[in-house]
Amino acid sequence: MTLITRFAPSPTGLLHLGHAHSALSGWTAARTGGGRFLLRIEDIDPHRCRPGFDAALLEDLAWLGLDWDGPVRRQSQHMDDYAAALARLEDRGVIYPCFCSRKEIAAEIAAAGHAPHGPDGPLYPGLCRHLTADQRQARMARAADGWALRLDVDKAKALAGPLRWFDRARGWQEATPEILGDVVLARKHTPTSYHLSVTVDDALQGITRVTRGEDLFFATHLHRLLQALLDLPVPEWHHHGLLTNEQGERLSKRDGARSLRSLRDAGLPAAAVRAMAGFPPS
Repeated sequence: MTLITRFAPSPTGLLHLGHAHSALSGWTAARTGGGRFLLRIEDIDPHRCRPGFDAALLEDLAWLGLDWDGPVRRQSQHMDDYAAALARLEDRGVIYPCFCSRKEIAAEIAAAGHAPHGPDGPLYPGLCRHLTADQRQARMARAADGWALRLDVDKAKALAGPLRWFDRARGWQEATPEILGDVVLARKHTPTSYHLSVTVDDALQGITRVTRGEDLFFATHLHRLLQALLDLPVPEWHHHGLLTNEQGERLSKRDGARSLRSLRDAGLPAAAVRAMAGFPPS
């Protein structure tokens, strides 16, 4: 089987060393293994993504010495693919409309006292999960702000049965998607979510090894479930370690991690920046 990896950044800011490490991880695996390396732009959120960052990340990757095979896939141009996946999940009876505001969810969690927690915090308490079909229709008719579509994870798990997935760093894993609860798969103004679109895209692009940071390790439990529900091929995963700052915190755009562009403007050569990202010359 041909090794096919990918790098899939969001154009919400300039790339930093953490991005470089992730991109180089997939690129190096593909180039040394005689495989293919694909680039995907995850631009499903129109409020956070900017065209200028789209062009900048392509330029920065090329400056680092990375190349990619075939055209760049931009998620914003493939909404029909995600709509088709949602329709399939609806046909299988595993998604439901949720009308809760963030304030209502927070209040319910606070009132519960010991609400279940997952790796990302408190889980959705299921306020809309058990509405009847008539109740849902009535709420949809008067919901001016629209609604979210959530995955009924217990129903989905029962339908899919036991699942496993393989991580190159940690070995075989039993899928436990319930740790994330009934996640949102789509909203009115963002008709797909990261979880849905990344699962669909990896299948459509023929990815055989998903290379990404270990901060997404737990999300893979859910992605494995979505693959089963949608009859999609199953790749292997490599969740690599994350680069951190002097305080031991992972690098992020939000916290002002130094960008590749700033390192480049400071006169550092690409080879030096690659070494800073964990890939020194061999």
